Amino acid sequence: MNTQLHDSANLVSADGALARLVARMRAEIPLAAAMDLQPGVHAHGMLSLRAPLAPNINDKGCAFGGSLASLLTLAGWALVELELEARGLHCEVFVQDSTLRYVAPVWGELHAVAHLDDGEHWDDFFAALTARGKARLQIRASAESAGEPATLLQARYVARLPRST
Repeated sequence: MNTQLHDSANLVSADGALARLVARMRAEIPLAAAMDLQPGVHAHGMLSLRAPLAPNINDKGCAFGGSLASLLTLAGWALVELELEARGLHCEVFVQDSTLRYVAPVWGELHAVAHLDDGEHWDDFFAALTARGKARLQIRASAESAGEPATLLQARYVARLPRST
């Protein structure tokens, strides 16, 4: 099979899953709808989300810090959700803790990219989830402005299998 064609087919499939997840987020999380959250790309262990500047602008004409924090947090959460979904797992996923750094203002469209932090592996995460019913991992997300880092998030996300009743 042509690898490029195979990768393209996976990318289309991943983008469909991301589009469905963003639609769900917009329906269930009022802030996501107010921000006009848009899907980006989910491929090769990374996920991106976008939001236009207009509904996320501050009094200085650049992106509101709370919108950037929300977008980065949602990108990390969505990455975990899609990895779980790809394995047919339905878990409660939440951010346990995070650190955020604002390095520079964002003057245009907000664009977040999330990926596993250094030293983290999906195999370890899913092994812990299987063994204990709960697992956590670190994700890094960033937003850029003019090709330079503007906002950086490092967050620990937790997934918990539903409890049997």
